[in-house]
Amino acid sequence: MSADLNTAPPLVELRDMSLSFGGIKAVDHVTLDLYPGEVVGVLGHNGAGKSCLMKMLSGAYKRDGGEIFINGELADISNPRDARNYNIETIYQTLALADNLDAASNLFLGREILTRLGMVDDDAMEAETRKIMGRLNPNFERFSSPVAALSGGQRQSVAISRAVYFNAKILIMDEPTAALGVEETRMVSELIDELKKQGIGIFLIDHDIHQVKQLCDRASVMKNGKLVGTVRVDEVTEDDLLGMIILGKQPERKKPGTPVS
Repeated sequence: MSADLNTAPPLVELRDMSLSFGGIKAVDHVTLDLYPGEVVGVLGHNGAGKSCLMKMLSGAYKRDGGEIFINGELADISNPRDARNYNIETIYQTLALADNLDAASNLFLGREILTRLGMVDDDAMEAETRKIMGRLNPNFERFSSPVAALSGGQRQSVAISRAVYFNAKILIMDEPTAALGVEETRMVSELIDELKKQGIGIFLIDHDIHQVKQLCDRASVMKNGKLVGTVRVDEVTEDDLLGMIILGKQPERKKPGTPVS
């Protein structure tokens, strides 16, 4: 992590967050934080509450209780527009891209650059897209192809570039490497490393413990709507994380000087 956790305020603090559907507590008094340049994995089985928790941060769900702080300030987030005002962007597994349009048209979809005559300025949009792609994925070359023709990793590049171009400081990523091959997964991993260098904080929702170990600084595990705990991924094993997910128990503390296997 690039942040000094002793001095820097959290980029995001979710305090005592709660959400119920009928009599079922989907999220039950959960507290999490995220620092600049950090990736926090949010893990758990289907129905554990991880997506519901993140949807309260993204404004997709209105919370029943709890508070959200952004950069130490109490935030009022009731809908996705509010979240965007706090520079929070969500990249869903479906990516929400228009398959028939190219990268630039997707990046500026609904926010097109116009000429003085009010026409869509395709050249300006492509130039801006090339700039942001040059920062995030210099190997990207298929600027004129519809995104339907792109690989999974390239499509992720387009979705991430769109978020970053419009000043995202906090990204929620939903299983970004699901159904990707080894090379595509490596590309997304490099994208995430680049985002970290730029001080962007990422909540990464995932099922894949191996990916969380590879991509995340910390992991927060949920079970039955409750937070089991938050751990540094370099201080726990994959078995430790599995025990948190399945059994809902914290890993045993290692004695000082005991190497982490």
